[in-house]
Amino acid sequence: MTGASRGIGLVAAEHIRRETRLVAVTRGPGEVSADLGSLESIRSAAAGIRDRLDRGELPPLRGFVGNAGIQHINAWTESADGFEATFAINVLANYLFIRLLADRFVTPARIVITVSDTHFGDFRHNLGMVPGPVWKSPQMVALPGAFANPGSVAAGRTAYSTSKLAAIYLVHECARRLPGIDVVAYNPAFVPGTGLGRNASGVARFALRRILPLLTVPPFATSRRAAGRFLADVVLGRTAAPTGSYVDRGRVVRSSAESYDPEREAELWAAAERFTAC
Repeated sequence: MTGASRGIGLVAAEHIRRETRLVAVTRGPGEVSADLGSLESIRSAAAGIRDRLDRGELPPLRGFVGNAGIQHINAWTESADGFEATFAINVLANYLFIRLLADRFVTPARIVITVSDTHFGDFRHNLGMVPGPVWKSPQMVALPGAFANPGSVAAGRTAYSTSKLAAIYLVHECARRLPGIDVVAYNPAFVPGTGLGRNASGVARFALRRILPLLTVPPFATSRRAAGRFLADVVLGRTAAPTGSYVDRGRVVRSSAESYDPEREAELWAAAERFTAC
């Protein structure tokens, strides 16, 4: 699991640990350090996991949870490899971990990628707080400056919603390419009080941490503890979800019409393969 040290990932990891006594990438003896903005660091972490699996130091690999995510206040921020940082962490990191560990999975297995309902791009799903995705070719959205006024907060949020649309494309393509492994997209909805906005301004961070948590009213928002519990249920298979599905908290629903596009999904996979040299 990535993103297990804080927010909904930490809550989910605690639930999973209690239920299975196993957590792959989190605090404790199974921890593996990785900078998700660096392809080299991800390769090193995956190699470490593979070595420990081969030596029997870790239990059989039956799952991967790509929960870590980031949102920047602009669309100019670069990863260590020169990609737009939001895309690098929210999309490429998940892709690379899956590719490097795919042959170590023991079925039945499940991959869960945390996505976002911001990919719908409408007021009902994001209360007007985040612009909808603006899809372009993967070669464009993967690079800094892909969106209008790239130095603006709006561009940073557009990069975020677009990366979450790309993450759903990744789930669909993985579901086609990994028979025997369930691959599921999980949407926690709006969860105030997590570390997602840690790159925002001081005033915005204060609002996210102190004010917005008081406004956690279903169905528009989810508490951190509830979102983590929902994530754990998806990971453990308690929420029945066929491969390729989209889980909105505790139930399978349809994601946006734009998120079902086999041509874009195949194009993204091919581009990620080139970007990561897999």
